[in-house]
Amino acid sequence: MRSRQYGPDLTPPWKKRTSAPEVPAEPDLVVEEVATGFCGAVVRCEKTAQGPTVTLEDRFGKHRVFPMEPRGFLLEGKPVTLVRPLPRSRQPGRPARTASGSVAVPGARARVARAGRIYVEGKHDAELVEKVWGDDLRIEGVVVEYLEGIDDLPDIVRAFAPRPDARLGVLVDHLVPGSKESRIAERVTGPDVLVVGHTYIDIWEAVKPSSVGIQGWPQVPRGQDWKTGVCRALGWPDRTGAAWQRILGCVHSYRDLQPDLLGPVEHLIDHVTVGGPAGPPG
Repeated sequence: MRSRQYGPDLTPPWKKRTSAPEVPAEPDLVVEEVATGFCGAVVRCEKTAQGPTVTLEDRFGKHRVFPMEPRGFLLEGKPVTLVRPLPRSRQPGRPARTASGSVAVPGARARVARAGRIYVEGKHDAELVEKVWGDDLRIEGVVVEYLEGIDDLPDIVRAFAPRPDARLGVLVDHLVPGSKESRIAERVTGPDVLVVGHTYIDIWEAVKPSSVGIQGWPQVPRGQDWKTGVCRALGWPDRTGAAWQRILGCVHSYRDLQPDLLGPVEHLIDHVTVGGPAGPPG
């Protein structure tokens, strides 16, 4: 018995030489690769010597790279040909997006800084927030400063003296029950100060391993410097500054970060900007 879906030569339906619509391989588009049945969301497109490829991520976070062949994918069960999307600047009718996913405001100038502030623990935290949310922060007039640790956070908050027109937000690493960081954060109270955090030991862990090109962040034994342990486990030189630049260079947008970090940062921006007047554009 011959299936109606196959031709006389048993050619599968997705290989028949009929026209198939071309679909731009936009990030997060979910398709199925016809030969393997691998289903996932588009992560990136790349140009190689063998031709264009697309990387898909399945629901378990597994990545696979496929050539962008004609009729090589199914979209909602129908064969399509994936093509590389046009650059954002050349896409008609589509608003440009910032690295955080917000709608970009072409030509917008930075506002005069608000009296409110966002504090983060270290330089690496500040650089990551700037890379992903920098455009948004400049439009809102929000300054991010780093503290080099939060051991003195209660005194720092008292010295800042948060008020309705000068709110303070603090992003804390490893904010989990029973941690040193959580005990310090519990000592900070007040309606105009907000302390939120993520569960990762260090901001490095908030970058998706797949974006960095590793299977996962190594487990570092207690008592050992975490960053040094990570570098050694991954075979990187014991230079944390160089390692961080390597990691930061792999971050292009919010899609490269763990969701556990995105919510807290957005919450802080809302806390500082809502009700706190910003100055005029600079």
